[in-house]
Amino acid sequence: MKLFGVDVGGTFTDVFYNDTEKQHTFIHKLPTTLADPAIGVIKGMIELSEMNGVAVHEIDHIFHGTTIGTNAILEFDGAKTGMITTKGYKDILHIGRHQRPQNYSIMQDIPWQHRPLVQRRNRKTVSERMGPAKGEIIEPLNEEEVIAAIHELKELGVESIIVGFLFSYINPEHEERVVELIKEEYPEAFITTSSGVSPQFREFERFTTASLNGFIGPKVKGYIDNLSSGLKEASITADLHIMCSNGGVATPENIAEKPVNTLLSGPAAGILGGAYAGVLSDRKKLITFDVGGTSADIGIVTEQGFGEASARDTWIAGYPVMVPMIDIHTIGAGGGSIAYIDEGGLFKVGPKSAGSVPGPACYGHGGTLPTISDANVVLGRLDQENFLGGEMKLHVEAAHKVIAELAEKLEMTKEETAEGILTILNNNMANAIREKTIQKGADPREFSLVAFGGAGPLHAIDVARELKIPEIIIPAYPGINSATGLLTTDLKYDVIKTEFMLSDSLNLSILNKDFQSLEEGLKKQLLKDLVEEENISMQRFVECRYIGQGYELRVPFPSEELTNHNIIDCFNLFHEIHKNEYGHSFESTPIEIVNIRVVGTGKMPKLRKEKVNGSSDLGAAIVKKEHVLFRHKGELQKMETLHYQRELLPAGKWLEGPAIILQKDTTTVIPPGNQFVVEEYGNLIIKVGEQS
Repeated sequence: MKLFGVDVGGTFTDVFYNDTEKQHTFIHKLPTTLADPAIGVIKGMIELSEMNGVAVHEIDHIFHGTTIGTNAILEFDGAKTGMITTKGYKDILHIGRHQRPQNYSIMQDIPWQHRPLVQRRNRKTVSERMGPAKGEIIEPLNEEEVIAAIHELKELGVESIIVGFLFSYINPEHEERVVELIKEEYPEAFITTSSGVSPQFREFERFTTASLNGFIGPKVKGYIDNLSSGLKEASITADLHIMCSNGGVATPENIAEKPVNTLLSGPAAGILGGAYAGVLSDRKKLITFDVGGTSADIGIVTEQGFGEASARDTWIAGYPVMVPMIDIHTIGAGGGSIAYIDEGGLFKVGPKSAGSVPGPACYGHGGTLPTISDANVVLGRLDQENFLGGEMKLHVEAAHKVIAELAEKLEMTKEETAEGILTILNNNMANAIREKTIQKGADPREFSLVAFGGAGPLHAIDVARELKIPEIIIPAYPGINSATGLLTTDLKYDVIKTEFMLSDSLNLSILNKDFQSLEEGLKKQLLKDLVEEENISMQRFVECRYIGQGYELRVPFPSEELTNHNIIDCFNLFHEIHKNEYGHSFESTPIEIVNIRVVGTGKMPKLRKEKVNGSSDLGAAIVKKEHVLFRHKGELQKMETLHYQRELLPAGKWLEGPAIILQKDTTTVIPPGNQFVVEEYGNLIIKVGEQS
């Protein structure tokens, strides 16, 4: 199988090629074409193919991670969206839950009020009502009002229409009928139903999730259409699959209908790539540390795999979103993060970023603000002639100029300012890791830090020292690790149904019937996606809480028929999960089953292990020796530092820092007092020492 993984970031587009039969791997990195990322995706695949003699028409599968939907929300650049909802409930999207994101702030930003996804004038109400218990029709749908609402939205120039009714997660009949009417009256509109995107209780979150889907829908669908037609024009006929936030991929048709499932597409692929690096080094407890040009993404992998965010934790740009997502914590910290002095005179770094245009000053694209990359250049940690494999020459003078300007304001030396910039950033990233470990009851000293992204290996050791993490894993291709992770996953769909049953009054017949119905629907979808039946698997879960609690926890359920005997084991597991999460459990309190969930997986071709070749002669890996600034014995001083070409490092040979390890997709900085080795399958292992 010939596989391509393509991940589009805010600064670079990463391309990864693997021939599973010949064990050939090639990588490529090029600037993201922000106006239309599809151009960069296709260009990158063609360039990589031409450079390495790969015939594009022979490619079997393309796995793609995209930030189109995420950026549309972050930049608030989506479609003009309208909504049809139950009469009397126009303002659910505005009122929310009467909760303030920051309880004690009088200057806080409330996104759903300050930046509404659907303007109030574009929310139309109609007469209809479903009952909350069994979904019985209390008031029939007034179709005349619906048609009038559709015409009003069309006259307003709405591109996307959300249909969200009360209790439609129990009975979607009215929402589905409105869809039929929209297709008759306004077929050009992008249509989203709340029951189709997130069929579960909590009206505010369900309506907001549907609104997010509608807000980004036309843009994502347009991108998918452009990419598909562009691939066809380039004679690339491979099957295209898009990365989803749940850690699986889906077909373009599925994503065009439910683009909200891609909101953490790239970061999710990064965690998969980090987990794969752990497999290669036989490590099961990992903190994934993905630092790109604009952000740092933190994930946790344990013996049970990666965690999924709970309903109370799934937010994008301040909006709640109820779709399955890998648990990822993101902060504004990356190679392009801007250093500045705020209005109060404090020295800060990020979250604002220079992005790819104009980018850091050292890129030579017109950047005039000091960034993390510029600070690394001033300290000698980024090599002028060997950035991006020598394809891009750094403008050292420009980096020194912008750092010197900031240093003058701070009344510090240029070198001290550069180190201060990195210290602030590293502490910000260490604090983000603390939130996912120490504050959750996990000890980071028991984990390995998997560092990747274009900037992760530059900062990994300083962050690990701050947290006393003993070991760092740098994957073979850290700068394109998300593209690597794309080739380690499967086709994956989640379906959910709200149940509301108590453990002391269960109806096992209904539970078994509903689980079976969800599985049959998933199987039908996977067969439609041309997955062979023997490659289809199902996993069952329930989302439970103690009666009276506000949020639920996810519990694995057996795949066989539920009985009075095996369901007791499931409830005992819930007690255990609750204790791990909160530090206590209440075995005598009734448990409420809120939702049932089934995850359907279709096995896809995957990346295979590949041993590194390297060189038997360490001297062949040495590129040069230069002075680099490190803090040593309490002082910032220049130290003679060997620069190695990573691909030529001999496997199994332990070496000492200080060292700079060069490769096309990133630079790894190893300060003095640390040891490192390249393993058999290409991972770079660093034993973190105390600061000398």
